[in-house]
Amino acid sequence: MNLRCFINSILLLLMCCSFSTLVAQNNQLRVYTLEDGLPQSQVYDIIQDEIGYLWLGTQGGGLSRFNGEEFKTWNENDGLQSNYIHSLASINDTLFIGTKGGLSIKTKNKFTNLEGPRINKIFHLNSKTYLATNIGIYSYQKKQGLTKVNLNTKINTSIITDIVYDGKLFWIATSKGLWKLSDIKHKAKIIERHSAYDFTAAVYYKDQVFAAALNQGILILNTNAKSYGNYWIQESSRINNISVYNEKELWVSTNNKGITVFDSKKRIKKKNINRKNGLAVSHVRKSILDRQSNIWIATSGGGFYKYFQNNFTHFDKNSGLKGNRVYAVHSSKNDIWASNSEAGLIKIDSSGIQHIPQDERVSEVKIKTITGDSFGNIWTGTDGKGILFKELKLTDSIVADTIDVQGFKKDSIVIKTDTIVKRVFKNHIIDKDKGLLSNWVGTLLVEDNTVWAATYSSGIIRFSYDSEKKRLVNVKKFTSKNGIKDLQISHMKKDSLGKIWYATQNGHLGYIWKNRVKHLGNVLNQKTAIKNLLFHKNTIYIGTAGRGIWWSDLIGNLNFKKLKGSKKLYSGNIYQMIFDDQDNLWAGSERGVDKIILNQSNDIVDIYHFGRNDGFLGIETCQNAITKDDKGNLWFGAIYGLTKYQPTGGSTKTTVKPRLFFEDVEVAYQSVDSINLNGWVNNGNILRLTPNQTELSFNFKTVDLDHPNDVKYRWRLNNSEWSPWSSDYKQNLAGLAYGAHSFTAQSRNYRWQESDPVTFKFFIDSPIYEKTWFQWAVLLAVILIIGGYAYSYIRRVKLKNKEEQEKLQMQNHLLSLEQKALRLQMNPHFIFNALNGIKAMGTGNPERMNNTINTFATLLRETLYNSRKDVITLDQEIKTLKHYVEIEKLMASKCFTYNISIDSDLDPEEVLIPPMLIQPFVENAVRHGILKGERDGELKVEFHTTEDFLHCKVIDNGQGIFQSQKAKVKTDHQSMALTVTRERLESISGKDALSIKEITNNGNAVAGTRIAFKIPLLTDY
Repeated sequence: MNLRCFINSILLLLMCCSFSTLVAQNNQLRVYTLEDGLPQSQVYDIIQDEIGYLWLGTQGGGLSRFNGEEFKTWNENDGLQSNYIHSLASINDTLFIGTKGGLSIKTKNKFTNLEGPRINKIFHLNSKTYLATNIGIYSYQKKQGLTKVNLNTKINTSIITDIVYDGKLFWIATSKGLWKLSDIKHKAKIIERHSAYDFTAAVYYKDQVFAAALNQGILILNTNAKSYGNYWIQESSRINNISVYNEKELWVSTNNKGITVFDSKKRIKKKNINRKNGLAVSHVRKSILDRQSNIWIATSGGGFYKYFQNNFTHFDKNSGLKGNRVYAVHSSKNDIWASNSEAGLIKIDSSGIQHIPQDERVSEVKIKTITGDSFGNIWTGTDGKGILFKELKLTDSIVADTIDVQGFKKDSIVIKTDTIVKRVFKNHIIDKDKGLLSNWVGTLLVEDNTVWAATYSSGIIRFSYDSEKKRLVNVKKFTSKNGIKDLQISHMKKDSLGKIWYATQNGHLGYIWKNRVKHLGNVLNQKTAIKNLLFHKNTIYIGTAGRGIWWSDLIGNLNFKKLKGSKKLYSGNIYQMIFDDQDNLWAGSERGVDKIILNQSNDIVDIYHFGRNDGFLGIETCQNAITKDDKGNLWFGAIYGLTKYQPTGGSTKTTVKPRLFFEDVEVAYQSVDSINLNGWVNNGNILRLTPNQTELSFNFKTVDLDHPNDVKYRWRLNNSEWSPWSSDYKQNLAGLAYGAHSFTAQSRNYRWQESDPVTFKFFIDSPIYEKTWFQWAVLLAVILIIGGYAYSYIRRVKLKNKEEQEKLQMQNHLLSLEQKALRLQMNPHFIFNALNGIKAMGTGNPERMNNTINTFATLLRETLYNSRKDVITLDQEIKTLKHYVEIEKLMASKCFTYNISIDSDLDPEEVLIPPMLIQPFVENAVRHGILKGERDGELKVEFHTTEDFLHCKVIDNGQGIFQSQKAKVKTDHQSMALTVTRERLESISGKDALSIKEITNNGNAVAGTRIAFKIPLLTDY
């Protein structure tokens, strides 16, 4: 054979194998072992319940529940019957656990154990539960417990491995054949034993039954055809489980070959998942498909695995790298160069992963930056050893081959030679001895023959390298002397205009342009390190340590703004940044990578996060270890390997709308175990509580196996405002008011898709003293008691008041009689004088006598008439006063004048006044004032009204009231009428209603008396 053809064939074969290996790695496996919290590496069964938890039954480790991040385990110490579990089934809120010693039933945190044979499979149909055991079929009922179902002798004594139902018939896989039954009950019709092989597993899917027989393969039966058929897929291994995914993929779990995937329609093998693909062991017990399209694989001895398809391809030490940590990565034409731990470089090309021999001069050294030039040379910066320059050399290699040529003599040989061009690299070390500022190089930029090298603390150097003379030329150094005020340089990048930008650990930014340094200082005004720079469409992006991403337009003055939007970055520590071909910004952090969708205003529209559960198995990314190849694929260096993202390859899994469930409701710190919580909510059920049960705790959960730590929750009580979104999925409520309440919770996943709200209603009964009827009854009783007491009190008071009233009425009557008597009383002296005067007139002036008698008679008649009334008109009072004054004038020893005036808008006949109220004052003014004075007498009586009162003044020009009172003492004359009148005024108008003053002239001599008083204005309308 031609040697060159042979070599080319081998190379082509290797390339195809390597390529197929790389493509296959898009289907990734993530293992969960004892280190992750799994209690035992032998997982015999795995199921998913209605909430979304994965339940794992182990051999020796008991029962474990997985939420995508953490394990919770129950074993014999918690009440589990046995730590050796063979089968599981979730029915509503109850977990059925088949063990080697019988059945355990878990409801909430309580276990109910029933002894029996080993249970291999738990089958539930129409509220009936059947158990496939090592000695036939058992049924479970809550009241009867475990009961063996008697079918026939062979079934009753067989090992039952599986039970399936096709809608009409039951198919029973046993160690003594595959049986068809019309029902599973005593004396059920057994149609036939279809095959006598040792069947280990079965599944029904779309009118087909797939049944696995030991050392025979998989029997396929059509249940909707006239004939079942008898087609076998050959498989010599022991099959533990059969599952159907993606409608046509038959996943077969075996004892010693891992998983074999068949096309159920074409009935051909599609792929194997075994130790070559990443499984630790070949013994697979079962695989299931969860609600988020992940396939979970349970193994015996290797833990369990998450198998998922995505756009990521991961490389680590197990798949060909020298080590797991990748410090730097660079795309050069069709090759990917990566710095692999401290073991030097690797290259990935079409033939796979190539280990680049390590130069002894840089052995055990971290290579922190890799770049290439247009000539195909590779430049790397190291920690402490300067720059490793790998110069590309093309050499000719001669290949010789010998062939037999017909027509020549026997044994004649022709030697044919061929020339092959080989690519080899020559290593050069450029360090401080050759002119570098420092041997610690953090970033390299190369364009044509010009190299820019940024050191960690000594500045930036620009140079060209003469590989023949092995020296630096065209050297230009930029240090603190040239204007770089902060030498702790973390990254260096070139923009579209040719400016060389640098960032520092202290948050400073600057650039070099035309051999001049422009140091901009702390442009963010933040105490944070700048980790990386990125330029895209006249925009500069800055990745920081802890403060996220900032950006600014390069046109005009720099004005940095923080990258913000409706969603937040998963971490503020930005180690890597790059734009893909769709103008999406990718940012690497310690939590994986974020795909950031930006609008034209640089606002975050959406963020897609990729972590370990999404296929980004490298977890924490390394600073600036990122590149994009010629095909648009992104390459990320991380602490756990190198990851390739192929935007157009594979399929990105769609997210599933989250579902929220109540896991527990506690009342007064005791779980409510009497109800099925998730069957209780959103359907009108109301939990009724006693008055002392006012403390409730709600535990609600959304299980996201892909992003368990990114689920957020909010809640509200009744119609209050929603609480803020948080990671808390338990809420305690204390001191709740009596009455009806509703607690509503909602969740959202990492894509901010919200679940339907779930509502739990409850009613806290009020105590008897809070009930309306009781309160009304008490109120009525209190009212009756108070009413009765009040009635009794009022009655007593009324009786007492009646007596007092009668007494007062009697006193008032007496006073009234006394007052009327006083009104009837005329001053005896006045009457005596009047009669004497009349007598004297009879001899000298008969006519005057007659007038006096008439006037006196009128006065007596008016006095008698008015004394019988409580009030009279002001007009009547004035007439009586005039008659009285006329009598006094007729009897007086000296002449005097009088005047009675009214100043009021009211008619005197409309104004009412008590009788005989003014007469005592007039009498006192005439007799003790005017008649005893030396001046000609003047008497004035003035009336005027205001809105509320009638005012009266009696004015005389006599000797003065106080002088008159002194004379009275000497004469022992008492004026009872004046005293009674004063008391009457005080009773009518209150205290100080009467005012009596002497009138004085300019010489302070007494010029008379003025009496003034007021009474409430009273009218007859």
